[in-house]
Amino acid sequence: MSEMHVPKSCDTMVALPAGTTHGQTLFAKNSDRPWDECQPLELHERRSHDADARTECQFISLPEVDVTWRHVGSRPWWCWGYEHGFNEHQVVIGNEGLGSKFDSAQEPRLIGMEILRLGLERGRTAREAVDCMTGAITEYGQGKFDNDANVRTYDNGYIVADPQEAFVIETAGHEWAVQRVEGAVGISNVYSVETAYESLSDTAESTAIEHGWWTAGQLPFNFADAYSANDRTQGSGAMRRRRSCAVLGARSGGIDTAAMMSLLRDHSDATQPDEPFRTDLTGKGICIHFDEGPKGGNTAASLVADLCADGSRLPIYWCSFYSPCQAPFFPVFLQGTPPERLAIGGQHPTEDSPWWRFLRLAHLAREDAPHRVAEIRSRWAALESDLMISAYPLAIDAKRMIDAGDEAFTQQRLTAYMQDNVDRMLATTEDLIAQFSATSIAAG
Repeated sequence: MSEMHVPKSCDTMVALPAGTTHGQTLFAKNSDRPWDECQPLELHERRSHDADARTECQFISLPEVDVTWRHVGSRPWWCWGYEHGFNEHQVVIGNEGLGSKFDSAQEPRLIGMEILRLGLERGRTAREAVDCMTGAITEYGQGKFDNDANVRTYDNGYIVADPQEAFVIETAGHEWAVQRVEGAVGISNVYSVETAYESLSDTAESTAIEHGWWTAGQLPFNFADAYSANDRTQGSGAMRRRRSCAVLGARSGGIDTAAMMSLLRDHSDATQPDEPFRTDLTGKGICIHFDEGPKGGNTAASLVADLCADGSRLPIYWCSFYSPCQAPFFPVFLQGTPPERLAIGGQHPTEDSPWWRFLRLAHLAREDAPHRVAEIRSRWAALESDLMISAYPLAIDAKRMIDAGDEAFTQQRLTAYMQDNVDRMLATTEDLIAQFSATSIAAG
């Protein structure tokens, strides 16, 4: 599989407990991928591994660890890694494509999405995941490299979060910088870690000096200035990062799950924090719709993770397929088993793949955007309202039952709940597709 598209509109955000209405960490991510690249949502169970086991990534083989943790990942169909995901320890990670000054390397390296998966599989905390990821970057590298598979590669940025803390990682080849998040922050396809990092790769400064990208003795060392190939104040990534940071900053103490969902659906390019969210399809904001074509892209999948630090309830992972402005967020509980159908999807469209059906619905809506998009949003708003009402009481009750030792029944209950919700969501999707298809045929 060739990855012909460099992400232009991935956006990742996090708000720590002091910034949210309920005092819990909220994480959000939009994944930009080629418009027709399927991104199923799949569960991987916790696994124990032999001492000599290896992790086989696309171009790199590395030693396995004793245990890899249970997790869910949003995976482009051809790739071993993920755009975003979450694990049984409430570690959640999202990535961004970045452009560094490095030329394409000759030797194979890790793909950025593979590094994200390694963090989920091996991290019990955000800090542990960060250490795993930066260790892999130092040893194996990432970023642009030549390869016979024609996979398009690029440098990466990440937000790594758990209920207590969050970090931004930004990379350039084998080099990296880690910044601890204070309050709330958004990142995009632009370098943003400057001098406020808490740790750097050992050779970050010397490598920049060696390449003539930094002057020896100039302090403090600015990672973003040294390695960014682009003007960090211009372009879509800079605009979208300003938008997310402005909204999150203005709502400090008042950020909730609905606000994060609205931000992922936002089509506004305004950086004023009081600018209302836009949902018309003509905007160029955080929710992206590109023209179809070999390099066209689209927001392909989204996640809002509502974590929990105090043990009062289970964490809830709100997931969405394709354009979040034309699809619902549905709740996933890792203490149950998400429906297997969510993981269906490959290179070509199939009617049993939820991802492909949401693509079909989104493209039908664009044929008569004002009328059809309004109807789609109305249907999904009603469903999301019902899910919000049911999911949080269930998260509290299920946690109590697990604490009381009734884990097996709770797992069955959560599994049935997710299945019912997905069945309802997909039935509505098929109803809308049938309705719009019939209208298109009649009009044609």
